[in-house]
Amino acid sequence: MENKLKTNNGKLKSVSYAKWGYIFIAPFFIVYLLFTLIPQFLTIYNSFFETYRIGLSQVGPNFVGLKNYIELFKADPNGTVLILKYAWNTIWMWFLGALPQFVVAMLLALFFTSIRLNIKGQGFFKTVIYMPNLIMAAAFSMLFYALFCKGGPIQTLLTNKGVLEMEFDFFRHRVTVRGMIALMNFLMWFGNTTIVLMAGIMGIDQSIFESATIDGANSVQVFFRVTLPLLMPIFVYCLITAMIGGIQMFDVPQVLTKGDGVPNGTTRTLVMYLNNYLKTYNYGMSGAISVIIFIITGGLGGIVYKILSKQYKDPEAKHRERKGKVI
Repeated sequence: MENKLKTNNGKLKSVSYAKWGYIFIAPFFIVYLLFTLIPQFLTIYNSFFETYRIGLSQVGPNFVGLKNYIELFKADPNGTVLILKYAWNTIWMWFLGALPQFVVAMLLALFFTSIRLNIKGQGFFKTVIYMPNLIMAAAFSMLFYALFCKGGPIQTLLTNKGVLEMEFDFFRHRVTVRGMIALMNFLMWFGNTTIVLMAGIMGIDQSIFESATIDGANSVQVFFRVTLPLLMPIFVYCLITAMIGGIQMFDVPQVLTKGDGVPNGTTRTLVMYLNNYLKTYNYGMSGAISVIIFIITGGLGGIVYKILSKQYKDPEAKHRERKGKVI
C-alpha cells in the first residue's frame, strides 16, 4: 500500500507501508520455522538413524537407512504387526466417538439456528454444550476411571439395581474400555463441532431457505439440497481436523488404562506406541513412527477431502479442467 505525499518543493513522494505487513507477520513465521518446521525435518532425518540409550550409555547415532521402518512392519512371535494393530485401534476408537459427535452436533446446530423454532436463551445452551471441551482430557479420564473401577459407584449402582449379579471388571473387556474412550471423545468435542457448524449455517443467506420453502421443499429436502451442500466446506474442515486429532489420540487412553492399553493392547494407540520408544530415548524408531503417523494423517485427510468435495464442484469448472482451459 502506498501513499503519495507532497514535499516542500512541490514534488510527489511515494511512501510504501508494505514493509510493516511483513514485520507484523514475521514473528509467526519465525516461531513456525524454529518450533515446527525444523523439528519436522529433524524427525524425518532421525528416522534413518539408530540412536537409543541403554542405562547411561548412548548408542548411535548410526545411519541404518530404512531399517527402522522395516522393523516396525515385522510381525511379533504371535504373527501380529503391532503398528498396524495400533493404527486400527486408533482409527476404530476415533470413529466410535466421531460418528455420534457429528450426528448430534449437526442436529443441535440445525435446532439452534432454526428461525421457525426461534429457541430462546441460545447463549446459555451454547455455553453448556461447549463446557466439556474446557475440561482437561486427563481429568476426564481420571473421572471415568474412578466411576468404572472395581468398587466404583457405577458398579455399585448396577449391582444394587440387580443389573449385575456379580462383580464386573469394565477394564478387562475390549468393548467396554473402547466404549468409554469413545464416549469421552464424544463428550469433549461435540460442543466444539456444534459451535462451528452453527457458525457455518448462520453464514448462509436466509433468503435461500425461504425460497426453498416457498417452492414446496420440506425440512429434509432443504437440509440435503440446500443446507448440506452450502455447509460442506465447513463440514469437511470439521471432519478433517477431528480426524487429525483422533489419529493423534493419546491422553484419554493413556490415563484411563495407565499406559497399558488394556486389555491386551486393544486400546493402545499409535501415539502411545510412539511414547514407549521415547521413554528409552529411541529417537530412530520414534521418528519412523512419527513419519508413518504423518503419512496416515495426510493420506486419510486427502481421501476424505476428495470424496466429500468432489460432488460439489462446479460442473463447468470440471469441464474446463478436462479441456485444459482453466486460468
